[in-house]
Amino acid sequence: MASKKVLIIVSDADHFPIQKTSGSDAGKTVDQPSGYFLMELAKPLSKLLDAGYEVTFASPEGKEPTPDPNSESLLTFAGNFYERRRENELIERMKKENGFSHPRKFADISDDELQGFAGVFLPGGHAPLADLGDNKDLGRILEHFHGAQKPTGAICHGPYAFLSTKASGDGNFAYKGYKITCWSDQEEKLMETMLGGEIPKVEAQLKEAGADMQTGLGEKAGYITVDRELVTGGNPLAADVLGDKFLEMLQK
Repeated sequence: MASKKVLIIVSDADHFPIQKTSGSDAGKTVDQPSGYFLMELAKPLSKLLDAGYEVTFASPEGKEPTPDPNSESLLTFAGNFYERRRENELIERMKKENGFSHPRKFADISDDELQGFAGVFLPGGHAPLADLGDNKDLGRILEHFHGAQKPTGAICHGPYAFLSTKASGDGNFAYKGYKITCWSDQEEKLMETMLGGEIPKVEAQLKEAGADMQTGLGEKAGYITVDRELVTGGNPLAADVLGDKFLEMLQK
């Protein structure tokens, strides 16, 4: 019988680094508040739970995940108060039933335990920039799913975590040559204009590592990219369709 367990990777960070280029902090690196992006986690998570999957949350040090403040604004939900409430209630349910407030530490998840998971999912938000790009144990975890060709879903800044595969094993990037979609450098530059500083670029770093980055109008419109065991999307608009495709891949 196929496994009905999915691992969800979250960041411990409630901020990410930004190099200020304007204002009183110009020239300094400051902490910009962030966390997981609510709908990028909640929409795929809801589909997994509805399909009967058991989810386990994991992070570098097991700290309670923090939502990105921008992801909870009513503007992000296009004014849909009820959808925002539904997704917040889902997270509260996860805190009570699924250990969301106390994720498993990466180092505590053994190779043998990984055998029991059918797939792994990584939501976005800027927080992964702080602690998911160079983590040896996360690299080990991702290499398990890569080596076994188990479904691996990531959205927005989530694919930044793929860089951790360079921190484990032989130091090679596990997804070299893979077609990947993430939060684009062009979108990040808009964020830089809004925040007045420079932000690490996910797209550029994945491309430098050897990924075949898929960008353009499709990414901005919420299209997803599927390549072997990977399904990736660039921004919150992709959350619904990515969740559907990830679930389809699991059920195969």
